[in-house]
Amino acid sequence: QVQLVESGGGLAQAGGSLILSCVLSGRTFSPYNMGWFRQTPGRERAFVAAISGSGLGLYYVDSVSGRFTISRDNAKNTMYLQMNNLKPEDTAVYYCAASPQMDRLRAGVANYWGQGTQVTVSS
Repeated sequence: QVQLVESGGGLAQAGGSLILSCVLSGRTFSPYNMGWFRQTPGRERAFVAAISGSGLGLYYVDSVSGRFTISRDNAKNTMYLQMNNLKPEDTAVYYCAASPQMDRLRAGVANYWGQGTQVTVSS
């Protein structure tokens, strides 16, 4: 059974940092492009960042560029999102996703999704 499991969410103050992790089980990790999305109540899930299977292709939404860093460790089947200089508008449920096609992943179409982890940033 294929599973994506996120961890690392929680409460942070504005200007603080959090790191999210996402572990893929049940599939070979390296062929998959991986991404992070976030969703707030009443809004659609939105793209945050993505990383290619090799780790060389990196993509960010403008609002997090320079503050968030996506990375992966293929030996550990794990993707990370280092979030620095957090802002209250970063408050959301964060989801990880996996897809063999980067264009589809960045458009929000993924083969697998995690269950989500809450990130709350207080001002």
